Order: sequence, then structure tokens, then C-alpha cells
Amino acid sequence: MARTPDLDALLDAALRHVAFDGWSAATMAAAAADAGLSETDARELAPRGAIDLVAALHRRGDSEMKERLANADLASFRFRDRVAKALKVRLDAMPDQQVARRTAAFLSVPIHAPEGAKLVWGTSDMIWNALGDTSRDGNWYTKRATLSGVFGSTLLYWLGDESPDHAATNAFIDRRIDDVMQIESLKGKLRQNPFTRPFMDAQAALFGRFLAPNGQEDPGLPGRWESDA
Repeated sequence: MARTPDLDALLDAALRHVAFDGWSAATMAAAAADAGLSETDARELAPRGAIDLVAALHRRGDSEMKERLANADLASFRFRDRVAKALKVRLDAMPDQQVARRTAAFLSVPIHAPEGAKLVWGTSDMIWNALGDTSRDGNWYTKRATLSGVFGSTLLYWLGDESPDHAATNAFIDRRIDDVMQIESLKGKLRQNPFTRPFMDAQAALFGRFLAPNGQEDPGLPGRWESDA
């Protein structure tokens, strides 16, 4: 959904009510009134109601993260530290924790969970793209799926973190990235082992058939399969 000044104004107005009323019809009505919009105009900006405002809030954070990463000097960082830095920057772009808790509760409702998964996937995709990922085969998916898991668990940890400057969350991110790097190290050893290399080669051949989306603006979770035909 394209962002417009009116949508931003509606979102900003809603954020003044979410901590008290959640992402509810009452919040939508109050936000429309505060923004000087009729309920009809508000519905045109957010046809699905609160879920559209939640998505706009999340993508606002993604945009802030993307801008900060573009201006950051990451050349001297180890790759694992670049990923960790990206996650920390994204958390810095989160709304206050009370709003974030309300948002997490809203997205945990089964009917909204697919949207939440899509938003987390989009964040992970943006991080990998910002870090220069060029994979176009099955690794495109595994990288984003892995980072989505790390980001999702980090969000849950951050929601309950009351440590100064979220030091506990930063340490949690470092541990999770270390866990992922250990898996990658194990995969490298399996590729070098003459007994397990054939299995890894077969996996690589299979992954080579899965192709990343063709650069769609909002691909969701699709892909392409390259046939022999």
C-alpha cells in the first residue's frame, strides 16, 4: 500500500490512542477525527482498517532502517556484525514498547498472523538487500527464512526487555547470530567431507532450481521453479 501524507497523518493520530485502546475500531474512529478526516476518507486510506495502519507503521520502521543502513559505514564490520547491526537499527526504529506490545497482540490473532509473517519477511528481505545479498536461487529463501526467525524471536525478547539501552536484547541478538553462523560453519564442513559432500551437492542442485522473485515490489512469499523444459 502506497504511503501518502494523509495516511501518515492518520497513522500518527492513531498512535496517540493505540496504547489505551489497541488497534481497534475506537482507535480508527478517534484517529480519523484527530486527523480531520471523515470515517469514509479514513476507510479509503486504510480499506482493511487497523491492519493497514499496522502495516504502514511497520513499513515506516523498515524505511527508517533502510535509510540509516545506507548512511552507515559497515565496510569494516564482519558480516555477522553487519547483520546484527541491521537488527539493532531496526529495533531502534520501533515505536515505544507499549504500542509495540499492542501491535504484537494484534498480529498474534490468527486472522492477522499471515500479515505479520509477511511484514517480518519483508524486513528480512530489506536487510539482506541492504547488505548486498546477490543470491537468486534457493539460498535467497533460506537466508530470509532464517533471518525472519531471528528477527521474530528478537522482537519477542525486546518486548519484555527493561535493561538499560536494551543491552540484554543486544546480547540476545549476538547470541542468535552466533547460532546461525555455527550452522553455516557446519554446512561448510559437510561440503568438505567426502562422505557428506554428495548429499550437499544434491541439495545445492535442488536449490538451484528455486529462483527468487523477479524483483516484484511486494512479492510476499513466492518464487519460481526452473524446469528442464
